[in-house]
Amino acid sequence: MDAFVINGGSPLRGTVEVSGAKNASLPIVAAALLAPGESVLLGAPKLADVSTLGLVLKHMGATVRHDDADGSLHLDTSNLHSQEAPYELVRTMRASILVLGPLLARYGHARVSLPGGCAIGARPVDQHLKGLEALGATISISHGYIEAKAPTGGLKPGHVHFDVATVTGTENLMLAAALLGGTSVLHGAAKEPEIEDLAYVLMQMGADVEGAGTETITVRGNPHLKPFRHRVLADRIEAGTLLVAGALMGEPLTVKGCILDHQERLLHCLEEMGAKFTLDGDSITISRMERPRPIDVRTAPYPGFPTDMQAQLMTLMAVGQGVSTITETIWENRYMHVAELDRLGAHIRVDGRTARITGVEKLSGSTVMATDLRASACLVLAGLVAEGETHVRRVYHLDRGYEALERKLAAVGADIKRVREP
Repeated sequence: MDAFVINGGSPLRGTVEVSGAKNASLPIVAAALLAPGESVLLGAPKLADVSTLGLVLKHMGATVRHDDADGSLHLDTSNLHSQEAPYELVRTMRASILVLGPLLARYGHARVSLPGGCAIGARPVDQHLKGLEALGATISISHGYIEAKAPTGGLKPGHVHFDVATVTGTENLMLAAALLGGTSVLHGAAKEPEIEDLAYVLMQMGADVEGAGTETITVRGNPHLKPFRHRVLADRIEAGTLLVAGALMGEPLTVKGCILDHQERLLHCLEEMGAKFTLDGDSITISRMERPRPIDVRTAPYPGFPTDMQAQLMTLMAVGQGVSTITETIWENRYMHVAELDRLGAHIRVDGRTARITGVEKLSGSTVMATDLRASACLVLAGLVAEGETHVRRVYHLDRGYEALERKLAAVGADIKRVREP
């Protein structure tokens, strides 16, 4: 099992580039199931989650190839022989559920294991299933598998009403509706940028999508979609994580490949805390702060402050002045990193959904355990600023969502290395 060893205190200088977005790549990979032939995803990050979904498609009979020369991912679903996503692959990643909609729309049936992923709280798939039922599917759950069947003649376009905004649920229904002959309307849809990126792909394939990025999405489907060639958008969470690294240790650090609109809420928080940064095209240059000012943050669905950035921002608050608070409104179990930050000398207390962070002058290196993807990133950030040596264990969590993070940080001055633990 891999771990990171970090000697804290090294300044970060130079330029670090943001990779393609994991959370945009996954639904686009699933979109390849909608049309026979080879689809190409450019800029696809080499991440465990992307590889896992590729293995799911391979299990079904697809040809999946990653071109190291240009980072492109080639997906040919011409000869699928199975419409099943097995537990052995799906158990590690919740986003595997994204194959359900495309398979059901294209073949009229699908068998998909109930998904796994980070243990950050209940993440039911009921909205996916309810939405597919609104398009005519019959769904049952047996022995840990979702069994879905379309009526004779296939799914029918219709209106889907989400009870709560769900990103993967919205994407799954967009994927299914794109292959239907007629108009479907998704009400109460999620608004994340990754949904807009999927909409661009579906339109390139031959569907007509309006309203992506709003709570009402209209999909005029096309039963004869064609393969796509698309460059995935930049990863806004990786960009945000690197910006926090710059706010901690930048002298200065330039983060290149940012989509500035996607960083608006984070930049507002950093500015309120006293950070100095400059914007230049798709680059943000940021310098470290002596002691960040306290702020209060509440996570919310996009365009609010992202839940996927609260752990990283907490690290910055931990070495700040006064008392800051974070209220987590999305996941009920997303403070597992708090105990690990406290091991490094942070002073954080959790009351229900609110974490109260009393800033300390310094953190001290120790051995900590990553519990989920974003918690891993927050502990790496803490190790960068802590005195002495920090061991971050179980970084396989981090490998699910950050492409070569330790190499990127080392290239701009961090003293960080990956080691193999017995």
